[in-house]
This record gives sequence, structure tokens and C-alpha cells, in this order.
Amino acid sequence: MIQALDFLREMTVLGVAVRLVLAMVCGGLIGYNRERMRRPKGLAGFRTYMMVCVGAALTMLLSQYEYTMITESWAAVAGKVGIKTDVSRFGAQVINGIGFLGAGTIIVTKDDKIRGLTTAAGLWASACLGLAIGAGFFEGALLAVALIVAAMYLFSGIKLRLLSMSRVVSLYVEVDGLTDLGDVLIFLRRQGAHIMEMDIGGERKEGDPCRVELVVYLPAGATAAGMLACVSRLKNVNHVHET
Repeated sequence: MIQALDFLREMTVLGVAVRLVLAMVCGGLIGYNRERMRRPKGLAGFRTYMMVCVGAALTMLLSQYEYTMITESWAAVAGKVGIKTDVSRFGAQVINGIGFLGAGTIIVTKDDKIRGLTTAAGLWASACLGLAIGAGFFEGALLAVALIVAAMYLFSGIKLRLLSMSRVVSLYVEVDGLTDLGDVLIFLRRQGAHIMEMDIGGERKEGDPCRVELVVYLPAGATAAGMLACVSRLKNVNHVHET
């Protein structure tokens, strides 16, 4: 532990102010990424993350404040009526409660794909950061926010690079009918692609488009972008994208 920061761990006006401001900054750093990426659009963003982190920090400060008051200023009264406090209880409720907020950011798209898991995980991490900052564990909180920001900014580029190098792609294709789906499958096989999995969407009424998810192993030298472009030009293909 850095002894120079010990004065900020005390329950003073300066110590409380620094913890709350630091929580707002750390939460904002994580939320900025979600706001910029718009994932999922209209849900948790910059301000939401700041409020979650500040609220969690305030909760931990409240725990410490009650413990300090009961063991010092209110000690005589607390001893008479038998009041006891557990400083970990408030923090535990924050971790439990943030699950409801995180669940609200997870959505299922019309093509049965889950979106918002990163946002939900970010909210949970933001709450944990707030608890650490509120407890005065500055070293751990700053290291954690550095790793979280790195995961969101630096590792996202690595993820995209890995995906671009992968020969296994997941495609969502919407065509007019099953006959047109057969034309898509024949085209992919002629290109040398291997269809590993195929999932046709639920019940269809007459005249409804046919929606299918394909897991395709691309031939050597082929790219996902190139295959998407070729499939999109096929007759009666209404929509195609990589999932």
C-alpha cells in the first residue's frame, strides 16, 4: 500500500471528495467507450457508468461512516441498545443489485443474437470499481480501471484482427423462399466453402421470407467481406450480414 495516500483513506471531507470524484472519472472512462461504440444504442452510456460508479463509492463510504460513528461517536448509545454493523453488507447489496441494471442492457435481436453483454459486464465492473474507491483501495482501483480500459480499447482491435484472420464465419441470410436458400447453399459450395451449421428461423407463414443462420468455413484465400458481397448479389437475397 502507498503510505502517501493514507490521508485520503480517512473519513474527512477531502478524503470523501477525492473518492467520489475519482469514482466519477473512472466510471466515465469505461462509459465513454460504450457511448462511442453505441452498444447497445440508447442504453447504458457515459453518464450511466459515472452514476453507477459514484453510487457504489457512496455506498461504501456510507458503510465506513456508519462503522466509524457506531464505534466512536455513537459508541455509548450503540452499546446500550446493542446496535452492530457489518461494513460488507452494503457492498454485497450493490453487487446483487447491479445485476438487474446489467440485465436491462442485454437484448436479443431479431436474428436471435445476444447484444449488450459487454455493456452489462462494464456496469458490473464499474460498480466494483466504485466499491474499491469508496473503501479507499486506490491502488487496486486504478490498476483495475487501467486493465478494463485496455480490454475495451486495445483488445477490441486485437479481436477484430483475429476475426479478420479467421476462416470460420457466421452469416445471417434472408431470402424469399427455401428454393432461393438452396441457390445460396449451392453457390457457397461451388466457391469451396464448407457449411458447418445451418439454423432456419422458426415457423414461417406463406409468403414470409426465409431467415437462416449459417456457420461457414471459408476456402483458402477467401475473406468474409468478399463472401458477403458475392452472396448479397445473388438473386432473391434480401439481406445478408456477418453475425
